[in-house]
Amino acid sequence: MTPSNNFLYKYLNNASPTGFEASGQKIWLEYVKPFVDTYFTDNYGTVVGVINPEAEFKVVIEAHADEISWFVNYINDEGYIYVRRNGGSDHMIAPSMRVNIHTDDAVIPGVFGWPAIHTRKEGKEEAPTLENIFIDVGARTKEEVKKMGIHVGCVITFKDELQELNGKFYSGRALDNRIGGYMIAQVTKKIHEYKIKLPFGLYIVNAVQEEIGLRGAEMIAANIKPHVAIITDVCHDTTAPMYNKMKSGEQIAGKGPVLTYGAAVHKKLLDLIIGTAQKNDIPFQRAAASRSTGTDTDAFAYSNEGVPSALISLPLKYMHTTVETASKEDIENVILLMYQFLCELDPKYDFRYIK
Repeated sequence: MTPSNNFLYKYLNNASPTGFEASGQKIWLEYVKPFVDTYFTDNYGTVVGVINPEAEFKVVIEAHADEISWFVNYINDEGYIYVRRNGGSDHMIAPSMRVNIHTDDAVIPGVFGWPAIHTRKEGKEEAPTLENIFIDVGARTKEEVKKMGIHVGCVITFKDELQELNGKFYSGRALDNRIGGYMIAQVTKKIHEYKIKLPFGLYIVNAVQEEIGLRGAEMIAANIKPHVAIITDVCHDTTAPMYNKMKSGEQIAGKGPVLTYGAAVHKKLLDLIIGTAQKNDIPFQRAAASRSTGTDTDAFAYSNEGVPSALISLPLKYMHTTVETASKEDIENVILLMYQFLCELDPKYDFRYIK
């Protein structure tokens, strides 16, 4: 494996639940350190690598580091564990999944149990809900569970690892959005390797707590006070069965980065990015957002009296499952588009709509 691939697998396979991102952030920071001039972190764990920290004009490229997960919510007398969401975790996929319960001192394996098909009444089967899914850690009593170090508030992640499909796709858990952290790290690496002298300060931001409301981005936007922000996140590939293209639009994994139109997305900045894509023959797709993009773009756009912000998305199949699937070619094209845009950006460009 190349160093980039080693980093990708190590970073993606590590667990970094919302609010508990530190282990993944350490992996990310160690990788980007050689490519930046300096770095800093904030109180909640967002990590920022900086190139040209003395420059007045500040540009952010950003991804979020956290993944959806569960919390231990209740342990019954028989030793079964009931959960609540930490972010948008999907109760429908939980039964029969393996999990890791993260205690203060260890990682405890468990499984989401489910009644055998033989015992269920045909036509009257209960669907998985937050009220009936449960975890079995091999204990028979509440006291036995507690002796394992498990308590209310322990965070739980699905046990799954990154793999390739057909040599064209990566599939695994938490591509939303640690694949974004990988992509901005690769942009940083390219700038370093090609010895690009940027005429502005570049802040490479790996933010925490996106999955519960863009919280890490809110905090770090107030800290950095950037002049421009380019956010990368994932969007839905809508070609798989059971998606409604009339509602969700048509975004196709393998057809290039998705550029979003919406109120939070600055149209002049978006036009510059589209121009970069067209000039460099980088394929791209378009999408429309309604009131908000639902990504850290919104947090940056509406911070500090308004920051011109744009969103470059990676089409993703099966979001918020353990088999999130993205095109390797799309990943490379997101990296290339962000890199080329940074090489072309003029810090003197006037982003005002009305002068």
